[in-house]
Amino acid sequence: MTSVERGRVLLAVTGWDPGPWLAEFARAAPDREIVRAPAGPDDPTIRYALVWKPPPGLMSRLPNLAAIFSLGAGVDHVIDDTTLPDVPIVRIVADDLTNRMSEYVVWQVLDHLRQGRLYRAWQARRQWREAPQPAAGDVTVGIMGLGALGTDAAGKLAMLGFRLAGWSRRPKHLAGIACHSGEDGLAPFLGTSDILVVLLPLTAQTRGIINRRTLALMKRETPLGGPVLINAGRGGLQVEADIVEALDNGALMAASLDVFETEPLPATSPLWDHPAVTVTPHAAATSDPRRLVPIMARQMDDFEAGRPLANLVDRKAGY
Repeated sequence: MTSVERGRVLLAVTGWDPGPWLAEFARAAPDREIVRAPAGPDDPTIRYALVWKPPPGLMSRLPNLAAIFSLGAGVDHVIDDTTLPDVPIVRIVADDLTNRMSEYVVWQVLDHLRQGRLYRAWQARRQWREAPQPAAGDVTVGIMGLGALGTDAAGKLAMLGFRLAGWSRRPKHLAGIACHSGEDGLAPFLGTSDILVVLLPLTAQTRGIINRRTLALMKRETPLGGPVLINAGRGGLQVEADIVEALDNGALMAASLDVFETEPLPATSPLWDHPAVTVTPHAAATSDPRRLVPIMARQMDDFEAGRPLANLVDRKAGY
């Protein structure tokens, strides 16, 4: 069977260099043809789409589309398209992506634990000073979102001795984590968290969940001197004006932000220059085509052999 008979694969990405994806797909699946654009309106030859922030309406113009693969951990960039056809959407769940996210979370948690912000400021002023140093076991890290990413990050933090709490939309029971869920569990969860790590998917229910009200519920007296926010989930989860306000009025002591309401982060944003904020450019868990493309190619082979696709998105839940 030729690549045309099997159906072409569309790579539709915005803001990313398509070159590495095209090269890796050619290496991992040489029997499949991958293209950057449909061959015209209603292209019947496209069977699969690999996407990151595809143009709205593009998927609806592919009459023989069988499945959509999201190239990043989030899927809101796909399902926000109201014209999306009724085909399976596959989330990327890969050890590489999970490990990268956990690395970021551990890095930022340890930086706050070990007073990295203070030491960098003192170094800039050539000051030889020592900050009070709590132990990891004195600090509770609250993880908002207990999916694959959140549970892996929790496991790695547990090995370092941190106390752990977690919050999810539905009840979960995980060893070593004080689990909370639903609206009723949010305030108790926030009230126990010295460091809040946000790894939620972006849905209608979670949009703007990090706001003035929720930040006010965070624990005030902490071993670090105040509560800390780390958001490596989605930018739409946070209200940035409320975060700045909380930092300025002491409701938050510090924040590490990898995702933003508008990306790239505008040069006019006060987050760039705020002394209590660490900004990284949506780089917590970079999608590596060398690690992800072989997984997607195997999924396509399995699907054509009659086996079910794995890690499907629940459109009603939004993830």
